[in-house]
Amino acid sequence: MSSSAKAEAVLALHRFGMGPRPGSIAAIGADPRGALIAELERSAASEIALPGLSSAKAFRAVNDANAKRQAKAILARKEQDAKTQQMAQAPAMTEGSTPGAGEMAAKMAAEAVPDPGRQIYLEEARIRTEAAFSAEIGFVERLVWFWSNHFCISADKIRSMSGAYEREAIRPHVLGRFVDLLLAAAGHPAMLFYLDQTVSMGTNSIAGINRTRGLNENLAREILELHTLGVRSGYTQDDVIAFANVLTGWTLVPPGDNPEHGGEFIFNPRLHEPGAQKVLGKSYEDETVEQGRAVLRDLAAHPATATHVATKLARHFVADAPPPALVERMTKVFVDTEGDLKEVARAMVKSDEAWTQPASKLKRPSEWVVGMVRATGITQANPQRFTDGQALLGEPLWRPPSPKGFPDDEGSWIDGVGRRLDVANNFAERVSDRVDPQDVIENVLGSCVSAEVMQAVGRAESRQQALALLFMSSEFQRR
Repeated sequence: MSSSAKAEAVLALHRFGMGPRPGSIAAIGADPRGALIAELERSAASEIALPGLSSAKAFRAVNDANAKRQAKAILARKEQDAKTQQMAQAPAMTEGSTPGAGEMAAKMAAEAVPDPGRQIYLEEARIRTEAAFSAEIGFVERLVWFWSNHFCISADKIRSMSGAYEREAIRPHVLGRFVDLLLAAAGHPAMLFYLDQTVSMGTNSIAGINRTRGLNENLAREILELHTLGVRSGYTQDDVIAFANVLTGWTLVPPGDNPEHGGEFIFNPRLHEPGAQKVLGKSYEDETVEQGRAVLRDLAAHPATATHVATKLARHFVADAPPPALVERMTKVFVDTEGDLKEVARAMVKSDEAWTQPASKLKRPSEWVVGMVRATGITQANPQRFTDGQALLGEPLWRPPSPKGFPDDEGSWIDGVGRRLDVANNFAERVSDRVDPQDVIENVLGSCVSAEVMQAVGRAESRQQALALLFMSSEFQRR
């Protein structure tokens, strides 16, 4: 294989995939662009089956554990308070009558109940991480990560559903139509919970009148500003309010009320604001769940949405300031195909502008860590270690700082590059007995590294130091 063919294969794996791994350059070197497109065509390439672990089931499990924890704490407190009262009536017996004994007993009883949410989170993290490790190229997996961040939720607020949300709402649609992805994400119970839609009710709805509570605009605002049209795209505060009214009634079944269907999506007409609503100049008459779906379908087809999505995709994969011609071409494909995301991804890969940009875009911490591990051939993940590492690097898994998701520009991550050295050193120490840095350079990276890196690795005092230097090089940090 020629050096230019190797270089294009390496670029394909870094820029569009999860990074080179043993054998990947040889597998795609003859036609890197064709290999990327072929991955898009594989049936259900983005999906991960995890039978028995739905978001609603996870939500119910955590809710049940919390209820059990609370009940045990109450019983323990009552028992200890009764014992303390007995002790107070018998001065000679003072054991167990210390102040705060009831609260201490309650705390110990609550802590004795296992936390299923943590185990669910770690299992979801393991499955996601191993999918990235084992992917031949990882282009589709990168698309999953992109869209999961675009339609982000936070495990800080809804940990039990965070992994299942990605599997249920994001993965099935990343190679489908944008409108279906939007409908799935906006109506998923995790999104409704994260953006406080579950407490939103129309002022003039039955529930709103009876409870004297009202509208929450969070979901409507984020769909307009972040998920579809983008900022400064022409919508007004009146549009936000009208759309928020349209979405009233979108909620989830309370798990305490329904042990079989708790945590599932439901449209509750008692919460829905009656009457027609006008959003972006169009009136929506239907007062059922279809009123909201109609608005979402129109937002998905809006020209501003096409531009917003194409720009974000090009920025994520190609450059912080993506070539205008590339964005224009991807936008046109989005419009012409009615939001066919596979065709938009295909247009990006087939565009020369996506390949001629220098490999200067700084990888986000999660991409860098996965690329580093893939280079060693490891395919199994320790979810605790991996999630701890991502948190240390400022990108905790499924925990973005805001509904905007994690940023996708160098300025947001460059200050944290120094912390990557600790991670690189620790990982290098663990694998140095079975990973040869020269083998990584020659057989994983196809010798497509700079002379400076070659020299630094060759002069290293140990394998561990050589591997750490290699992992910290521009060849691993940038794409």
